[in-house]
Amino acid sequence: MKKLNITLDPPKILVLGFAMLILLGTFLLTLPIATEDGNGLSFINALFTATSATCVTGLVVVDTADTFSMFGELVIITLIQIGGLGFMSFATFFFFLLGKKISLKERLLLKESLNNLTIEGIVKFVRRILIFTAVIESVGGIILAIRFSFDMSIGKAVYYGFFHAISMFNNAGFDLMGGFRSLTPYVDDPTVVLTVCSLITLGGLGFIVMNELYEYRDTHRLSMHAKVVLFTTIILTCSATIFIFFLEYKNTLAPLSISGKGLGALFQAVTPRTAGANTLPIGDLTQSTLFLTIIFMFIGAGPGSTAGGIKITTFVVLIASVWSQIRGKEDVVLFKRRIVMETILKALTVTVSGLFLVIIMTMLLSITEKDFDFLMYLFEATSAFGTVGLSMGLTPELSPLGKLLIIFTMFAGRLGPLTIGFAIAMRRKPDAFRHPRGKIMIG
Repeated sequence: MKKLNITLDPPKILVLGFAMLILLGTFLLTLPIATEDGNGLSFINALFTATSATCVTGLVVVDTADTFSMFGELVIITLIQIGGLGFMSFATFFFFLLGKKISLKERLLLKESLNNLTIEGIVKFVRRILIFTAVIESVGGIILAIRFSFDMSIGKAVYYGFFHAISMFNNAGFDLMGGFRSLTPYVDDPTVVLTVCSLITLGGLGFIVMNELYEYRDTHRLSMHAKVVLFTTIILTCSATIFIFFLEYKNTLAPLSISGKGLGALFQAVTPRTAGANTLPIGDLTQSTLFLTIIFMFIGAGPGSTAGGIKITTFVVLIASVWSQIRGKEDVVLFKRRIVMETILKALTVTVSGLFLVIIMTMLLSITEKDFDFLMYLFEATSAFGTVGLSMGLTPELSPLGKLLIIFTMFAGRLGPLTIGFAIAMRRKPDAFRHPRGKIMIG
């Protein structure tokens, strides 16, 4: 009898791993102990919340603080932590504790899940990721806990501080402020705004970049990847802050002082990089600001980070390619380094795939959800794809079918570009022959 040999490549294992984690979270959130009323969450709402947490999105159909008990909130924050860092990183952590040796197959899985280029030093890299995460979340949690202690009891302030630190570093956007308010009560609070913005930005840089920054004191060099991520992050954050400051000056920023306006604009510039929290009411923003936010949500942050989107490196490669074509240059060059055609085509594939997903989901939402503006459908679909979590208010009003569409979009947005990239890399094989050249008119 022929033995059935079933092998799973890393992309399939990652997809199955995330799916199993979501299903486990869904089951836990349906338990009576998970909600304040003792009835548990309905399956569809539990599935939506578990998917949003695991995919570090932050879109919610029920308010986190008002609906869930502490058990439910701890389930959500655990899903966020595992989903943000990747379940393989957590599996490696337990291997460390048990003294188990990391096999070659497990190293390959780690390489793929962390979007790393090589398995060389991957175990050491994972160890550093866990240390970076613990240190950053602890520092952020302590600062926020001290600030919150002026508004609530010490115990509650510590709980709130660390919950929000973990949520924001993992770019999840879940909050405990209640009433779907997010962090709007702290719009002009420098401690909260600057701490949360720092957590979001660090989580969005990517662990590869953080590791290079840590080693910079010894190496005194940064890779082209790190330079692109850091430079683009600064440019996008600064330019968005300036645009939002002027676009919202007489709108949502009007009641604030000049410094408050600056803090409000800064937070709104940082959060679309897939964080999901907000200090300005999203539904009251001008259409210009909303459209700018949609663009930033689609771009996302750095590869190998806790953020989503097509990633800023993909965006930069495409812009550089267009600029090279306009200038009549044969090569695409960044920081005096030539970008190979394989990277350009991969960037194009990820971007077009993301665009198709957003367009299709926007169209489907416009069919399943009635009596809303088109911009709300586009905003919701882009937020789900970019695993951002910002909403103009459509999420709590979604129909069951609409919830399923957003669940799929969040899952695809978290794993889609990643697995597409893996599939391209794994399936690329030299052709046995090449067809004759063909000409087609462009433009």
